[in-house]
Amino acid sequence: MKLQQKEEPLPDLLEKDQPLLEVKDLSLSFRQYREGLRETDLQVISKLDITLYKKEIVAVVGASGSGKSLLASAILGLLPENAFLRGTINFKGKPLSPERQEHLRGEEISLIPQSVSALDPLMKTGKQVQAVIKGKNKKAVQQEIFDKVGLPSKTSNSYPFELSGGMVRRVLAATSLASSADLIIADEPTPGLDPFALKETVNYIKQLAENGKGVIFITHDIETALKIADKVAVFYAGQTVEIAKVENFCGSGENLRHPYTKALWNALPQNGFVPLPGSQPLLSEVAEGCIFHPRCPVKTDLCKKKQPESKSKNGEMVRCFYA
Repeated sequence: MKLQQKEEPLPDLLEKDQPLLEVKDLSLSFRQYREGLRETDLQVISKLDITLYKKEIVAVVGASGSGKSLLASAILGLLPENAFLRGTINFKGKPLSPERQEHLRGEEISLIPQSVSALDPLMKTGKQVQAVIKGKNKKAVQQEIFDKVGLPSKTSNSYPFELSGGMVRRVLAATSLASSADLIIADEPTPGLDPFALKETVNYIKQLAENGKGVIFITHDIETALKIADKVAVFYAGQTVEIAKVENFCGSGENLRHPYTKALWNALPQNGFVPLPGSQPLLSEVAEGCIFHPRCPVKTDLCKKKQPESKSKNGEMVRCFYA
């Protein structure tokens, strides 16, 4: 009797001019139990928006607690069971359901994690990269990718603990280059790197986009973001407040549209080192109205009473009444 082979699912195809990834009006809360076993919802993201195309790098910047890494977890489907998600996440024009996330994770959607400990400490680096390569001649393909990212051939036989932090980050980048993933999420891949290693890492991530992948580059570092990205998405207290083209970050920020983005730009040492009074609100402190209004230099009574809707044009976005 002839055995019937299991049919492999057809790959998702991206139509011309269609976004690779589209996140619209994303909200996230965590269900918690407080005193007296009262059930409450702690909202950590209220209105996140981001659009990414193939061969494009979008940097996501913002302070700790602004929602950057939570966005990555939401896309990958790695949120805890008490998470409640609303809004839209589309990948190649189709909703990212939990079932689809599980199927695509590690295949069409790949993560470059923050921690250099993400590699298996008991497996040689060459074998780890070969594990994500499809087809034949895996060792030859792996070595070609190592050459591309500047890793010596002997690195293949090394364990992660035998490599420097910079070399481990190159192995992580090589893993993403070797994978068939179209979407790469790089979650804080550059902190603590010396200038040489930082420049190399930026170049590796640029190579990912040049090879046809779309990249979300999550970082605290605006200067690095401007070296690598096509656009910058600015997060504040769980909202996307602006998406701006890299060329808008110049002068005194006159081409930037949101007051928070301008304040971030002008707080850099080379731009006057102007401090922004106050701090980002805690999750439990987010009040009615615009989330930035307590710190905003141009706020009005309207900003205290009502949240502004997002305004989009030519691939850019801003959430401000007076932008």
